Amino acid sequence: MSSAKILVVDDEEFITSSLKQGLEKEGHDVITASTGETGIELYRTETPDIVLLDVNLPGIDGIKALGAIKKHDAEAVVIMITAYGGVGNAVKAMKLGAYDYIEKPFDFDRLKVTVKKALETA
Repeated sequence: MSSAKILVVDDEEFITSSLKQGLEKEGHDVITASTGETGIELYRTETPDIVLLDVNLPGIDGIKALGAIKKHDAEAVVIMITAYGGVGNAVKAMKLGAYDYIEKPFDFDRLKVTVKKALETA
């Protein structure tokens, strides 16, 4: 897997630290945020290759954050992550241009494959 800069936006510290640790072991540079607002700002300043974005966030939720990121950069590669799965959120996210949608608890190997595929298309 080639190295990438990945932004992880999730309000659960366990999730962000686990993803950071796992993705850094794969050779990626990982930055994290715990709110949608911070995630949007970091996207603009850090220009990551991929964003892993939780749907249920305090303040601006993940769907609105996805919209703001896509408005800033229509080519942004965003993978939505949520414990609050459902067809409605998945459809909204995909309509807004999300690359994929993964439900918590997720299998890290599956996430690695999704990230690898996203990098190949980015």
